[in-house]
Amino acid sequence: MTLKSGLMGSLAACSLIMTAQVFAECASPPLSDEFGFSVCKDWPAYPGLTLTATSQHEANPSFDSSGSDGIYDLSLAVVSGSDLKPLASFHQASAFVSDAFGIEDLQLDTARYTLTPELRAFGVRIRFSGSSRANPMAETWLSLYVKEGNKLRPILDRLITEAESGEWDTNCAGERYNTVRTVEIGKTSSHGFADLIVKSVATRIIGKGEGEACESRSITAKPVLTTLRYNGKAYVLPQGFKGV
Repeated sequence: MTLKSGLMGSLAACSLIMTAQVFAECASPPLSDEFGFSVCKDWPAYPGLTLTATSQHEANPSFDSSGSDGIYDLSLAVVSGSDLKPLASFHQASAFVSDAFGIEDLQLDTARYTLTPELRAFGVRIRFSGSSRANPMAETWLSLYVKEGNKLRPILDRLITEAESGEWDTNCAGERYNTVRTVEIGKTSSHGFADLIVKSVATRIIGKGEGEACESRSITAKPVLTTLRYNGKAYVLPQGFKGV
């Protein structure tokens, strides 16, 4: 190895370490307390850009709780991966309320939501869950955003992609329900944006008996396809598809 090649190798290694440090810093934007959520993810559709999502927690005095119950905002940004310079952003105050049905997780979704040949959306998934085992309840919501200049605009609001509910004795007897929805890009379009095809699969789990005599069976319904169309401002969700 020549001195020059050795030096170049050292510089390259140093550059990789510095880049890794930049992304490590990006992974944890500051939070006001331990109950907030903060995530960061590279955007494969646009090399060199990084997505960040932060949801700060604010205690609500009416909840009479010092825990995670309260109000959460939502801040999103597209930043330059090299220097973390913000290029576009979105902020929503009081975006979510967390109480008996509390926020459990917040994630960025960079699947191929290609809405036009030149435009791709990204997603934010947020999961809520209840505290009762006997009456399980949980939902995951998907919202989609597009970059327009220095702003991020929501175009799909709180599509329920997974829902769990039911009533059982926590051991066997009872019924539980699960619905999973996946999103694909359709071949047709409305107002210039590709239609979204949502496939819903519902499963019912029935349990009878106790202990070793427990009998459980699941019934999965035939998948149902629903087309979501863009109305010029956002995709319209049918009744029962939107988280509240």
